[in-house]
Amino acid sequence: MSAVVVENLVKRYGENTAVAGVSLRIAEGEVFALLGPNGAGKTSLVEILEGHRRRTSGTVAVLGHDPEHGGRPFRERIGIVLQDGGLEEDLSVAEAVAYHASLYPRSRPTPEVIALVGLEEKARARVGTLSGGQMRRLELALGIVSDPDLIFLDEPTTGFDPAARRQAWELVRALRTFGKTIVLTTHYMDEAQHLADRIAVIARGRIVAEGTPTTLGDRHRAGAMVRFHLAAGVSPEGLPPPFAAAPTGWVEAPCGNPTAALHGLTAWATARGIELDGLSVVPPSLEDVYLRLVGEDATP
Repeated sequence: MSAVVVENLVKRYGENTAVAGVSLRIAEGEVFALLGPNGAGKTSLVEILEGHRRRTSGTVAVLGHDPEHGGRPFRERIGIVLQDGGLEEDLSVAEAVAYHASLYPRSRPTPEVIALVGLEEKARARVGTLSGGQMRRLELALGIVSDPDLIFLDEPTTGFDPAARRQAWELVRALRTFGKTIVLTTHYMDEAQHLADRIAVIARGRIVAEGTPTTLGDRHRAGAMVRFHLAAGVSPEGLPPPFAAAPTGWVEAPCGNPTAALHGLTAWATARGIELDGLSVVPPSLEDVYLRLVGEDATP
C-alpha cells in the first residue's frame, strides 16, 4: 500500500516553476528521504503533501486524502516537525507536550513522549530556557505526540550534538517499527544513509534520481577510489594503469573495475616484494553521488 501518491505535480509562483512535473510513491511504513539544494522545490513539494500549499496541477493523495481538502480527518493522521515551531516560551516542556496532545483525539502519554526524545530531566524547565538541541527534541516530541500515521521530519537533528543525533536516529528507527511512514528532509548525507529506505533527489523542480541509499544514481555500479602508499625509496616504475605515484608517496586513482585494477596492482607489488601500506578501496559516498546529481545547484 502507498501512503503517498504524487502524479505529475506542478507548482508555479507567477512565471517561476518551483515543482515541474514530479511523480513519486511512498510506501506505508517507509522512511523516505528527500534531498535537494536550496531552491530546488523541496519545500514546496513537502508543503503540498502537508496540505499547507495549493498545487497548480497534478494529483496528490496522502493517506488516501487530497491534502488540499482533507480537513481535520487528514490533519489528525499526520505529524509535522518544523525547523522552527514558534513555541510559547513560558510553558514548561511537559505543559507544551500535554497541550499539544490535548488537540488530538488520540495521543501518546506525555511522560512517554518526553522520555522518547530524551527530555526527562527538562520536563519542568521552561521552553525559553532550552538550548537549540533541546528545542529540536521538544519539536520532535510535538510532532509525534498525536501518534500520527505519517510524520514529516524537516531537518530533525539540526543543532544536535553527535550523541543527541544518534538518539534521534534511534527514535526514527523505533517509529518505523511501529509502522509509521516518515518523510525526511535533511542536509546530512550520513543521516539519509543510515535512516532512509529510499531516497529521492530533487533539483530544478524535478526528481533527478530515486533509489535506495546503495543504488541511488547507480552508486552500486560506480567505480571506487583505490589508494595506497609507497614507502620511501620504492620506485613506482612500471605501476600498472591507472596508477601513478604522487610526490608524497601516496598513490590513488579512480577505478571503474576495481577488482581488475587490484589484480594488476597486487601482482606488480608481489613480483617486487613490495608492501602496499594503507591500501584501501573506497566506493563513492552518498555525498559524492548527490553532488554529481545536483551539479552546479549544490553551490549556494
